[in-house]
Amino acid sequence: MTTPRLVATDLDGTLLRSDGSLSSRSRRALRAVEAKGIETVLVTARPPRWLHDLADVVGGAGTAICANGAFVYHVASREVLACTAIDGDVVAEVVADLRRELPGIGFAAERITGLAAEDGFAALHQHPGGWVRAAAIEDLAEAPGKLLARAPAMDDLAFVEAVTEIVGDRLIVAYSGAGGLAEMSAPGVTKAVALAARCAALGIDAAGVWAFGDMPNDLPMLEWAGVSHAVANAHPDVLTAADRVVPSNDEDGVAATLEPLLDS
Repeated sequence: MTTPRLVATDLDGTLLRSDGSLSSRSRRALRAVEAKGIETVLVTARPPRWLHDLADVVGGAGTAICANGAFVYHVASREVLACTAIDGDVVAEVVADLRRELPGIGFAAERITGLAAEDGFAALHQHPGGWVRAAAIEDLAEAPGKLLARAPAMDDLAFVEAVTEIVGDRLIVAYSGAGGLAEMSAPGVTKAVALAARCAALGIDAAGVWAFGDMPNDLPMLEWAGVSHAVANAHPDVLTAADRVVPSNDEDGVAATLEPLLDS
């Protein structure tokens, strides 16, 4: 088994179990891999504020890649180190087109300062740290790192596909499997691009990276990494694309794959 120089893993559906918890086994494995000198990076669709409970497993300099690559976040100090925001004019144009074509749509925005959401945005869960109410998301002064949209009356996949078609190449539309949530980032912003930048800063090329994921928003990262792993519960497209299929998230597939490295 070739030992990687860096391990990059998605969180929800990959490292975390289906109830959102991090098992003691996975926690131990990540800590042990880091102690062995292998860098670890959490690469997630989650916004920065959703990383605080995982501060003790963030490797290296304590940074994580969040919001599908839009934010680089120092978890311990709760500081956004970098943000690739969406241009405000593009936000206004895209939102106007989506409102016209998809009645019932609501929007939210992940920003450096936190979440802002319209009253019409159908949130999937409670939001740690609260949020700012926005009458119209396009009127926010602070540009978002990630623009979110939901239309609960539509089928989840049909909605995401419709958003993707309407948005075109103006933004990147990602789907992480979260209840019909369309997640939009600036052109060129993906997990792969952010991870490649992190690796370049560490002097690590793609060949030295193992990546783990489960959903289509992980595909750019999995395609870039030297060795890609899909957990057994992954989306069919991810299972097809990955170099290896490992046990499911509920079977601690990431930990099971990393543990043999500790004996090498």
